[in-house]
Amino acid sequence: MTSPVRRPDDGSGDDGSADAEVMHRIRAGDRSAVDDLYARFHRPAFALARRILADDALAEDVIQEVFLSVWRHPAAFDPGRGSVASWLLAVVHHKAVDAVRREESRRRRQAQAEDEMALDAPMATRHVEEEAWSRVVADQVRTALGVLSDAQREALTLAYYGGYTQREVAALTGTPLGTVKTRMLAGMRRLKQELGGSQGGGALGDAVTAEDSRA
Repeated sequence: MTSPVRRPDDGSGDDGSADAEVMHRIRAGDRSAVDDLYARFHRPAFALARRILADDALAEDVIQEVFLSVWRHPAAFDPGRGSVASWLLAVVHHKAVDAVRREESRRRRQAQAEDEMALDAPMATRHVEEEAWSRVVADQVRTALGVLSDAQREALTLAYYGGYTQREVAALTGTPLGTVKTRMLAGMRRLKQELGGSQGGGALGDAVTAEDSRA
C-alpha cells in the first residue's frame, strides 16, 4: 500500500525537491508535469481562492487560470526567492484578488445598466404612447379635412402638413392673402365641429394661429 502524496508546506526536504523537479519538467515541455503539479497543489490553492472569492465556480476558474499560466510561463518561478509552494499560492492570491475586482466591476456595470434601463423605460413608454396618439390625431384630422371645400382643404393642408405661412399659401395658390385667411378661418370652424374640440383640432388651430402671426 503506497502512502498518499503529502502537501508541501515550506519547500524543504523531499517535497521541496519533488516540487522543483516538477517545475523542471514543465520548463522542459513535459505536459504531464502540469498534471502532477495540479495534483500536489490543487487542494490548498482552491482553498485559498475560495476563501478570497467566496464562490466555488470563480475559485475553480482562478485555479485553472493559475496552472495554465504556470505551463505558459514556467520561468516566472525563481527558486532563489522561495519554494514552489509559496510562489504558487502567491500567484493564486494575486489572481483571486484580480478576479474579485473584475467581478465587482462587472456587477457595478450590470447594476448601472439596470438602473439606466429602469429610468429609460417610462420615457420610452411615453414616446410610444405619444407617437400612437399622434397617429390617431393625424388620422382624425385627415378624415375631418375631407368635409371641407377643396379651397379650404388646400389652404389648411399646406399650413398644417406643409408648414407654410398664410402669405406663402397665398403665393403658392395664387390667391389673395385676405381670401386665404378667410378660407382657413372658415375651414377651422368646420374642423372644430367635426373633431368635437379634440386635441387634433387644437393642434391644427395652433398651427393656423402660428401661421397667421408669421404671415
